[in-house]
Amino acid sequence: MNRLQQEQKTIEKMVTLYCKNHHHGQPLCAECRRLLDYALQRVQKCKFGEDKPTCEKCPVHCYRKDEKEAIRKVMRYAGPRMILHHPCMALRHLVNGISKNSQYKNSSG
Repeated sequence: MNRLQQEQKTIEKMVTLYCKNHHHGQPLCAECRRLLDYALQRVQKCKFGEDKPTCEKCPVHCYRKDEKEAIRKVMRYAGPRMILHHPCMALRHLVNGISKNSQYKNSSG
């Protein structure tokens, strides 16, 4: 599985976890399905490709304002809980974030 596929799978798990605990979505409510579809599309079209940083550290903000706030809310809730529900995926995301984000931090300073 490549980096973008991993990122998409992580987003899917995070949105699913959020929806289950906030909207009782099974599998997803319509609002969360729209957000997930939008987020997956953004990852797919990321101009950085396999060198994609985590969204938090990305120098390009490709989300529309409303979706950006919605995905932040999801990530704030689901992020810490991923370590319990999907520990391998959470650790991989953290490691990828550290390694990918460091190159963007160093190049922007």
